[in-house]
Formats: sequence, C-alpha cells, structure tokens
Amino acid sequence: MDGTAFWVAAVIASVLVGMGKGGIPLVGMLGVPVLALVISPVAAAGLLLPVYVVSDMFGLWAYRQAYDRRVLAILLPGAVAGIWVGWATARLVPEAAVTALVGAIGLAFAANLLLRRKGGPMARPARVVPGLFWGAVTGFTSFVSHSGAPPYQVYTLPLGMPKAVFAGTATIAFAVINAVKLLPYWQLGQLNPGNLKIAALLSVPAALAVFAGVRLVRWLPERAFFGIVTWSLLLISAKLVWDGLRGLTG
Repeated sequence: MDGTAFWVAAVIASVLVGMGKGGIPLVGMLGVPVLALVISPVAAAGLLLPVYVVSDMFGLWAYRQAYDRRVLAILLPGAVAGIWVGWATARLVPEAAVTALVGAIGLAFAANLLLRRKGGPMARPARVVPGLFWGAVTGFTSFVSHSGAPPYQVYTLPLGMPKAVFAGTATIAFAVINAVKLLPYWQLGQLNPGNLKIAALLSVPAALAVFAGVRLVRWLPERAFFGIVTWSLLLISAKLVWDGLRGLTG
C-alpha cells in the first residue's frame, strides 16, 4: 500500500465513499472497485471500512433530521442478521457468486423500473416481511463486498420517499451496518494497525466529500435525483454481474 498509483486510487476511492455518504446515489459502491485496481479486493474492502465508518459520522450529522424511522426499524434487524450470516459463511461462499447475484437482482429491478415507471418513484408502503428479507440481503452483501446498495435500493426505491429522506435513511442504515461490520472484519484479519493508519489519512478527503455530496443532493431536482439513482443502479449492477461472472470463470 504505497506508491503514486496506490495513493491516487485511494484518494479517489475515499472521495467516492464520502460523496456516497453525502447522499449521492450508489457512488460509494465504486470505492472498492477503484481501489482494487491497485491492491486486492479483500485488502481494499478492509482498508475502506474505517473510511466508511468515519464518513458515516459526518453523514449522520448532515441528515440528522431527514430519515424514515419505520424503514430503518424494518430494515436494520434483517441487516444485522445478514451481516452475521456473512461472517459465519465468509470462508464458504465464493465472493464472485455473491457479486454476480447482487448484480443480477439490481439489474432486473432497475430495468423493470425504467420500463414501467412514468414520472416519479412509485409510492408503496414499507412492508415488514419484504423489508426484513431485503435488509438481510443488504447486510450479507455489504459484509461480503460493500455492495449492499442494490438490494437496499430494491426495497426503498418504490417507497416514494422525498430525496432528502431517501438519502438520509440510506446514510443512517449503512452507518449502522458498517459499525456492526467492524468486529467481524477485525476477527477475520481484514483490519490491522497498518491499514488503520492509512484509513485515518484517507478519512480527511472522505469527510470533505460528504459535505460536497450533501450540497449536490440539495441542488438536484427531485426527478433528476431519482433518475440518477435508477440509472446508477442499472450500470453498477451490470458491472457487478460482469465482475462476478469473470471471477467464477476466471
């Protein structure tokens, strides 16, 4: 974890993480793939988790008054259960298979949404059973590869939350998820004094990027915001399918 290429990729990844915590849809998911260009994906995931956690603190402050309590109450118990399933099966489930599955779910959902939706997001009630299920999938996939956003979006996009509430709810949900992931990541050896020192340095640009993301969310019109969410979900999910299939066949 040294050299110019590493630090350029690491700073870009940390900025993407911070902007994601500021409410810009799904860009935080790009952090691990960008950093994985110069180090292994497992090392990238371990290095960026503390950056996610520090960025979460700023995101929590920025969105402290904009969130949906019911959605959080439904999703988070399932997400915590999914994290511990991920920890228990970490050495059994191929990461590439999970990546491909997450991408396929997001791809199908985003394509269906783009084909069927007219105008703004479809307003549906936050139901408990689907929320627990998608919360568990979110927690599991977030633990495995920090790719919890697509299953999270599958549940939350149709709820029709205002953009600030949508961004704030996601920020709080993933703040809890990332905090819970710290202990199992440490237990699996993905956190150590060396990468924690580097993560502390990367937290500075990430924290600044949180507030840049918040400002951009406030500036974007509602329809444009949800359009970005949906198209980002489609494109990132397609990349996840490609990465997963390549990992399974490579």
